[in-house]
Amino acid sequence: MMNDSFAKPMSILLVDDNPNNLKVLSETIQGYGWKALMATDGESAIEQAEYAHPDLIILDVMMPGIDGFETCRRLKANLITETIPVIFMTALSNATDKVKGLEIGAVDYITKPFQQEEVIARLKLHLKISHLTRTLEQQVSERTVELTKSLKQLQDTQIQMIQNEKMSALGNLVAGIAHEMNNPLGFISASLKQAKPSIGDIVEHLKLYQQTLPSPSQEILNHAEEIDLDYSIQDLSKMIDSMTMACDRIKNISNSLRTFSRADRDYKQPFNLHEGIDSTILILKHRLKANELRPAIEVFTEYGNIPEVECFPGQLNQVFMNILANAIDALDESNVGRSFEEITANPNQIRITTFVVDKQVTITITDNGIGMSEEVRQCIFDNLFTTKGVNKGTGLGLAIAKQIIIDKHDGTIDCWSTLGEGTKFTISLPI
Repeated sequence: MMNDSFAKPMSILLVDDNPNNLKVLSETIQGYGWKALMATDGESAIEQAEYAHPDLIILDVMMPGIDGFETCRRLKANLITETIPVIFMTALSNATDKVKGLEIGAVDYITKPFQQEEVIARLKLHLKISHLTRTLEQQVSERTVELTKSLKQLQDTQIQMIQNEKMSALGNLVAGIAHEMNNPLGFISASLKQAKPSIGDIVEHLKLYQQTLPSPSQEILNHAEEIDLDYSIQDLSKMIDSMTMACDRIKNISNSLRTFSRADRDYKQPFNLHEGIDSTILILKHRLKANELRPAIEVFTEYGNIPEVECFPGQLNQVFMNILANAIDALDESNVGRSFEEITANPNQIRITTFVVDKQVTITITDNGIGMSEEVRQCIFDNLFTTKGVNKGTGLGLAIAKQIIIDKHDGTIDCWSTLGEGTKFTISLPI
């Protein structure tokens, strides 16, 4: 009779040095629709089990060469055959030998002389258990893959939501700041433009008075000396020019803020990456300046002749911000324990390069900061991973950067680092 419980015939490996036993067992097994494989010693049984991977093994204990116990040990020590159920077949009735076999890894015993009905019943039971075990393992594996995929999708969605909220909030904030800055800034700039010629006219008028009255009173002379009249007249025009330059500087900062946080449309648009990098550097200028602990951090830009890139500009600016802010953190951390003079001798540096290679625009951002170990480097793009202290890092910056570069722009982002020497990030974007 055929075994209807399984989609394909089960194979059973019979291991016995007695040909008669093999013949009787194989006929019995084949009569139930199972496939019989045969071996006459332990070594050939192991080889055949590795090659054919049977569903079950019936193993004689007493055999020449390695006995059944040793054969079972080797089968269970082999990654290829360790999961195959083994049933011992022996003429021994000693309980100690049975316990020994079960401890080695056998699932059951058949005692010679065996009863055909008993053998078939035991085989059916263990084949069914083996089948259910494999099915359960497969279901668990498939479910694990599904859950892992769902978790990854959930994490990506969470990161995207955080990124969208962050950029939206930043865009609204910057738009408000820029609007509030532009009104008084425009008034000051226009007033200075009007004031300069007016002040020039007043100075000329004053000179006419000086020429007309060559002998001023002592009071006028004393007041002129008190206010340092000649210096003030010379410096007044310079002050107007300095204030005008300051207005231009503030206007540039306002424009950089708008460039950095520009709202992205639903589709990609051409963007000059150099503008994004420059605006990011300008926004971080306050962190680059010298302080009482260290000189200014030097930023070198080596821009190549690159075309505009079809992208989401606001998102790429966020990537530049995350990487440059981390570089500044790494440089500040590398300064711990170093004197101002030591830092001056080996200054903090960030170097940014852009170039085209293999139809891609590549941006590298390199610092000579503290660097990181290989174990840390492999985790830096993981969600919520951070080496910073409490309230100093969320562990989302580089995870967001990776998602923006890879998922949103079909690019690549890599990191190389040596502990104590520095870190280099490389971003490549298709043109």
